[in-house]
Amino acid sequence: MIFDRPLVPATLVQRYKRFLFDALLADGTALTGSCPNTGSMRGLTTPGSRIWMSEHDSPTRKYRQMLEIVEADNTLVGINTGLPNRLAEEAIRLGLVSDLHSYESLSREQKYGRNSRIDILLSDPIRGLAYVEVKNVHFSRTRGVTEFPDSPTARGAKHLEELGDMVDAGHRGVMIYLVQRSDCDSLSICGEYDPVYARAFERAKARGVEAYAVKCLVSPTEIAPIGLISIDEADVGALRNSA
Repeated sequence: MIFDRPLVPATLVQRYKRFLFDALLADGTALTGSCPNTGSMRGLTTPGSRIWMSEHDSPTRKYRQMLEIVEADNTLVGINTGLPNRLAEEAIRLGLVSDLHSYESLSREQKYGRNSRIDILLSDPIRGLAYVEVKNVHFSRTRGVTEFPDSPTARGAKHLEELGDMVDAGHRGVMIYLVQRSDCDSLSICGEYDPVYARAFERAKARGVEAYAVKCLVSPTEIAPIGLISIDEADVGALRNSA
């Protein structure tokens, strides 16, 4: 995915109220922009961090600048949660995620489950349906390892249960963790921050839900999926043993 126009570098002053951030341009100009990520953004909100912003000229937008990338741990990290579905689709079409590219058709945001919408629905006259859920990942506290989730997510646990339901109904259920950073070689399910999600992940895997983690190369000009990384389930196992 190539950005429509070059991103603008700046220095982060603060991120607040989940939706907003303040920054300083290189010439000292102060601005307020929108943050397209309502999550905790753990480890990515340090004042003084280098950031990159997209600019939008629409008269209906309250803020012209939108936060896209934060530099952390000497790497660039994509934070826009509006991009993972698009990037996951790109990864599928490139043949990076198992055999998902071989399905005849792909559609987005289809109703299913318990009043939910599946991120990507793959269909094929012979192979049937594959329900694909996508989660944005950007948290890391150990070199080379990214983690999900970085805060409790009841909605995420619900999605795992719904994917399991689709498998029980004879379809294929797939979870894609879209990692918007390139410095990690494995993903860990973080039971420390959300044990409920970790157990839901374990149940989903036992029911036949597939899980893949796709790493992306992030730059101020594009974010591109480049391949799979392993998913370390040790944290989930530790939860099971201590239950």
